[in-house]
Amino acid sequence: QVQLVESGGGLVQPGGSLRLSCAASGFSLVYYDIGWFRQAPGKEREGVSCFSSSDGTPYYADSVKGRFTISRDSAKNTVYLQINSLKPEDTAVYYCAIDCASPRGWGQGTQVTVSS
Repeated sequence: QVQLVESGGGLVQPGGSLRLSCAASGFSLVYYDIGWFRQAPGKEREGVSCFSSSDGTPYYADSVKGRFTISRDSAKNTVYLQINSLKPEDTAVYYCAIDCASPRGWGQGTQVTVSS
């Protein structure tokens, strides 16, 4: 069974950091682009980062460039999203999915709340 499970969210103060994990089971994520997305209250889901399976090239939305870093641990079949210098506007449920252009296989999401 193909499954993605996100974890690592929490409540942090502005300027803080978190590392989100996206653990895959039922398939090897090295063969697929894996994307991170987020959905803030009252807003549509948006893509924030993508890890290319072909060459490992990371892609980032303009709003997170320089603060977010996506990486992959093939041995653990896990993709990470390191998020630094958190801002209140980063508050959202963060999801990972297979494929970045046509995402599927959504996980349940992990809540990130940035507040003082």
